[in-house]
Amino acid sequence: MTAVLVESGPDAGAIWHFGEPNQEQRSLAAGTAWADLSHRGVISVTGVDRLSWLHSITTQDVENLTPGLWVSSLILDANGHIIHQFYLVDDGRTTWLHTEKEKTAELIAFLEKMKFMLRVEMTDQSNDFAILRAPGEANSIGGPYALVAYDELEDMKFSFKQNFMQVGTWALDAERVAAGRARILFETDHKSIPNELGFLNNAVHMKKGCYPGQETVAKVFNLGKPPRRLALLHLDGSMVVMPEHGAKIEFDGKEVGFIGTVARHYELGPIALAVLKRNVPQEATLISAGVSATQEVIGK
Repeated sequence: MTAVLVESGPDAGAIWHFGEPNQEQRSLAAGTAWADLSHRGVISVTGVDRLSWLHSITTQDVENLTPGLWVSSLILDANGHIIHQFYLVDDGRTTWLHTEKEKTAELIAFLEKMKFMLRVEMTDQSNDFAILRAPGEANSIGGPYALVAYDELEDMKFSFKQNFMQVGTWALDAERVAAGRARILFETDHKSIPNELGFLNNAVHMKKGCYPGQETVAKVFNLGKPPRRLALLHLDGSMVVMPEHGAKIEFDGKEVGFIGTVARHYELGPIALAVLKRNVPQEATLISAGVSATQEVIGK
């Protein structure tokens, strides 16, 4: 297999596909595939206060997190806007986070500012540990994930290759878009709040105590009217060139949103996640970069 690499964006340098993206997607859907995510940033958090501290500053309930259980979480600013998205697991002594590579240093700097007098320490482990998307059917956070030390990485990858197909980000993106899972740097901008992007009762625990930005989340949830909504677009498959990330979406000649992630799905064809104004009719046909698209509401 010859690997084709991602040339730009947050996944630059990762494997895009091996020349058979449809077969890779079928294998991923069947739970018989794995992927190398070593381009992701990895952070360790140690210290006896780590879980209670992370519980207090993130959207997830992790105070009594079961060892070995991966969960997703967000960090919001005081106004409820999303500033970080990551996935974490605790091994009983250390909490491990994986996040976007370009956001790793920023996330560590934020955590350092928030630790005050608590017994916690953060370390960038990106050069010593890697993330793999392990074999198995996709779960609600895009896993299963495996955290592997770099000195064991090649052995682990060799072991996976004996029984499972390696896939690239093409397959992972297609699965994520079809499942309606938003990703920071793709479906977010400076105004994004969790209520718009399907994060409630997943990355955002709705029954935990206070955390930065919770007031906005609760207020919008109780009103039931976030300013925007996430939608799955089915793009006109007759077009050769698809809209790119960030492309404007129009309805009746007016801008009503933007394109997040675009993917070619082995069953659904060209699809995309889009962030739209809440009042855009759900039955409306939209236009982006000259390509027409119909909507599928996420969450129904």
